[in-house]
Amino acid sequence: MADEVVLLDSWASPFGMRLRIALAEKGVKYEYKEEDLSNKSPLLLQLNPVHKKIPVLIHNGKPVCESLIAVQYIDEVWNQKSPLLPSDPYQKAQARFWADYVDNKFGDCLRKVFTSKGEEQEAAKKEFIDCLKLLEEQLGDKPYFGGDNLSFVDVALVPLYSLFKAFETFGNLNIGGDHQCPKLIAWAKRCLQRESVFKSMPDQHKFYDLICENRRKRGLDQ
Repeated sequence: MADEVVLLDSWASPFGMRLRIALAEKGVKYEYKEEDLSNKSPLLLQLNPVHKKIPVLIHNGKPVCESLIAVQYIDEVWNQKSPLLPSDPYQKAQARFWADYVDNKFGDCLRKVFTSKGEEQEAAKKEFIDCLKLLEEQLGDKPYFGGDNLSFVDVALVPLYSLFKAFETFGNLNIGGDHQCPKLIAWAKRCLQRESVFKSMPDQHKFYDLICENRRKRGLDQ
């Protein structure tokens, strides 16, 4: 009997993109259900009653919530193809550390840039660039964070590249310029050459328009 896999998601969610990339890398077929986050479905509220957020991976009727946990689940269940986490316990712990950093530090910096203005935004921009430089240092000269193949940290980070056009516009920065993070931009473009990544991420311009709309609603661009 074939696995029944369903993904509750939203097209603009970088967290949902992680699961889409991981499932594509593994060659797992699934049913995609788009959620209206302003009117969440009873199914979403039933399957993720704690956080009430997407994405939710449903595997044979059982829900797995929180994107990084779900990506690890995908890697463990469909472990015959394209491993995302290394087998060595220490290397695995390091990959989990940097993926957690992306969520709790890098992601927080991005949110501050998009939801602030004036001096507060300037401080957020500096913090964000510092995060980028630290991640670029971890990448080094490797093709991917895990080495020669797409890995857990790549899957955690690359969806946030969808936000970079908006960040450069609102932050008045050239992230890929000579004095910022050219290696990281080259890495993102390398990731986007993979079908699993390209088809799982929205066009940056579409994402930019959504962020502009959200900023107008918050009164940040008046």
